[in-house]
Amino acid sequence: MQATAFTFDPTTRAGSVLLDDGTPLEFDAAAFEAGGLRLLPPGQRVRIRTEGSGQGRRVVYVGLYTFPDPAA
Repeated sequence: MQATAFTFDPTTRAGSVLLDDGTPLEFDAAAFEAGGLRLLPPGQRVRIRTEGSGQGRRVVYVGLYTFPDPAA
């Protein structure tokens, strides 16, 4: 699934993305580190993987959309 980076805190390595329908999803440092990124500027297109649904939905992977998700 693709999304757009919305916020990123380089200290905590956590932030949020916006899905194409405008839905925001937060991610933690583990999801960020799973993608091997060093920085994530706002507006950057990313590939994400989520687990769960509804209020329990969470991002578990954030990487560049041009690279394949290694778990897919």
